[in-house]
Amino acid sequence: MKKDYSDYLENTPDAAGNFGDYGGAFLPPQLEGPMKDIHDAYLKISKSADFIHELRAIRKHYQGRPTPTYYAKRMSEQCGGAEIYLKREDLNHTGAHKLNHCMGEALLAKYMGKKKLIAETGAGQHGVALATAAAYFGLECEIHMGEVDIAKEHPNVIRMKLLGCKVVPVSHGLKTLKEAVDSAFEAYLKDPENSIYCIGSVVGPHPFPMMVRDFQRVVGIEAREQFQEMTGNLPDVVTACVGGGSNAMGLFSAFLNDPCEIWGVEPLGRGTKTGDHAATMTYGMPGIIHGFKCYLLQDENGEPSPVYSMASGLDYPGVGPEHSHLKDAGRVQYATADDRECLDAFYKLCRLEGIIPALESAHAVAFAMKKAKEMGSGSILVNLSGRGDKDLDFIADNYGYGD
Repeated sequence: MKKDYSDYLENTPDAAGNFGDYGGAFLPPQLEGPMKDIHDAYLKISKSADFIHELRAIRKHYQGRPTPTYYAKRMSEQCGGAEIYLKREDLNHTGAHKLNHCMGEALLAKYMGKKKLIAETGAGQHGVALATAAAYFGLECEIHMGEVDIAKEHPNVIRMKLLGCKVVPVSHGLKTLKEAVDSAFEAYLKDPENSIYCIGSVVGPHPFPMMVRDFQRVVGIEAREQFQEMTGNLPDVVTACVGGGSNAMGLFSAFLNDPCEIWGVEPLGRGTKTGDHAATMTYGMPGIIHGFKCYLLQDENGEPSPVYSMASGLDYPGVGPEHSHLKDAGRVQYATADDRECLDAFYKLCRLEGIIPALESAHAVAFAMKKAKEMGSGSILVNLSGRGDKDLDFIADNYGYGD
């Protein structure tokens, strides 16, 4: 029997932040109080008419929402089979879905009287979005970023600095997203009274997986309404890339109670060998990272394994606890796309539709291209979570122009 998800969003997570067997808050004692303050403030002001009104005004007049849903006609024709539609989050101000929750988190910080925003970033999109929000509200901003990602995503580093943000290079470990999260948490621990840690995805201790999902729900609400207006139907398949999983939860949340297949797409990178991918849902097992429980790529000692993806925003060994729960519940399925498939989708979207996608988003496009052929008919809605400006130097220097 099909499970009823009609009241799922109102009842999940539970009061302790658990999504079934996942989530929660595993915190050092000095962070328990600050996290409770964030939780209580969010629950209070998220129901406030003033907060909702201000956030809606920001989305409409500053972010440029709603973003459109677009029928990718030429790509659909070349793939043959199902028709492919794109939710154009790449047209959101700053070029990705990240600003949806960053403006919400910064507005929360303003209401709480905080002076400084601290966060991590991988691809740099969360960093740029948070630096943008900090500039908008007149707050300080500090972004921690692995040195590997700083080199790969140089355009976004420039954008963060132009926006007045302090970029902190992280030089330990693999020098990528996981280490950036570690570093940002350490910085936040030094002054939780005056600062707030604005987590960049549906990960971390409660209330962040819930809070970021709620701020991202606007993507799914818009997309569902737009798709029905365009076609008179619901999509047969809904899909998005998954690293931590914020863009995916934003889209998926609107379709959980609908008769649609829902697919998250993870990076298989160079292959199945440990350290060559970041396909957490495919190869991981339950574990704890950064204050919450989720599926986790881990070694024999339960420590997070090294991960890799050509898309810096996806190279994280954990995943959102809600994704972990929805996988176990059987409501969301998870597939992979490797670097080669990602690149092929990247070039094809450029040439066929005049859209340069983020490498993260190209993973979902790659899956949609394969799925369209398998289906033969029907429709697929893809969350095009970001644009590829940040990836241009990396692509051109390492892979050329797709000729």
